[in-house]
Amino acid sequence: MKPRIIDLFCGAGGFSRGFKESGFNIVFAIDNDPACGKSYKTNFPEAIVLIDDIKNVSGSDITYFTQGKYDVVIGSPPCEPFTGANPNRERDPLDRLYKDPIGRLTLEFIRIVGELKPKVFVMENVPAILDEPIRNSLIYEFQYVGYNQIYFNVLDAEKYGTPSRRRRVFISNVPINPKPVKRLIRVIDALSDLPPPSQSNIPNHEYVPISDKKMKKISRLRHGKALYYYYGDSKVLPNFIKLDPYRIAPTVLGSSRFIHPFENRLLTVREQARLMGYPDDHIFFGGKDQQFNQVGESVPPTLSFAIAKFLMETMFK
Repeated sequence: MKPRIIDLFCGAGGFSRGFKESGFNIVFAIDNDPACGKSYKTNFPEAIVLIDDIKNVSGSDITYFTQGKYDVVIGSPPCEPFTGANPNRERDPLDRLYKDPIGRLTLEFIRIVGELKPKVFVMENVPAILDEPIRNSLIYEFQYVGYNQIYFNVLDAEKYGTPSRRRRVFISNVPINPKPVKRLIRVIDALSDLPPPSQSNIPNHEYVPISDKKMKKISRLRHGKALYYYYGDSKVLPNFIKLDPYRIAPTVLGSSRFIHPFENRLLTVREQARLMGYPDDHIFFGGKDQQFNQVGESVPPTLSFAIAKFLMETMFK
């Protein structure tokens, strides 16, 4: 029997996608965004998808919906309270976890894990969630719900077949150490076989409108340079980056837009999804900004697949 998966804060299903392709059975997912829920249900019709605030849901509710034991709980609580890209994050690190209402959603993930007691849990977030003393607090919270061994697995998505850079931590009760791929995937490798948007019926592959003024500025950009730079709490971040075709793309974010390496236009949602390792049959719903957010705020399916394959081989043989 296939191991059963529950996905909390499921988004459009990037995290789940790799697990499904590795042989896991996706049985339940929850997100509070209806557009994410529609995207998820379309891509995982076998799963029960609940659109609700996770604070309103208990482990017994999930058990009622799906009638069974769960082997793995995965999820990606929002990273905004922790990331240095957020200019408004709390000064005190502990306030990011215990005071910020969005940061407290991480505690809701831990609560449900404690109520369901899966064999394995995997919680994804930005490495800044490991800032002290948040790291020790997470250990305490997971121990409080019954998990004494906690591992902070920091992985780089580009080492596992993702055409863009992305360093994330996967907090789990087991060590996760997948084998990297032998060759990095460049932007040109990811995008070169896509037809122009005007000549395609590939889902989510439509032109993104842009003003003539921005178009002129874009035409003068060199590869690797950005049209805008903005300040986070601890870093300066570029936006409207003209991609270098012979390098790995920068980190894809929900708020970021990339410029095509050879054409004076923004990437389509599908092209941006390609840079996250999504296959073309993974569909995104909602407005354009919602679709870009679903792509940029997800776990790359290529990285998820590496994690799931490792767990399947080490924990579920």
